[in-house]
Amino acid sequence: YELGRQPAMTKLSSNKTVRRVRVRGGNVKWRALRLDSGNYSWGSEAITRKTRILEVVYNASNNELVRTQTLVKSAIVQVDAAPFKQWYLQHYGIDIGRKKKAAATKKEGE
Repeated sequence: YELGRQPAMTKLSSNKTVRRVRVRGGNVKWRALRLDSGNYSWGSEAITRKTRILEVVYNASNNELVRTQTLVKSAIVQVDAAPFKQWYLQHYGIDIGRKKKAAATKKEGE
């Protein structure tokens, strides 16, 4: 408790900034101050991919953290779906996220 530090208050930003922090025993931890990407998992498919974070959408603890785009544990963020779509296409052969055009062509043919 004597080495308690201020929270990192990691911001969503395009220029990644990570600081080195010396901790007890001479070990090193890395403190993220600004990030733009992270590892996110798709639970039902059991895969994890590194993807870009687009924005902080919701935070149950404080709306100020949403306004300032602060990344904290349990924050709801919007991520880029491209790595997951690419995996799904490769694994199942189905391109998800596209509108089906079969119904539209039937209406035009009638």
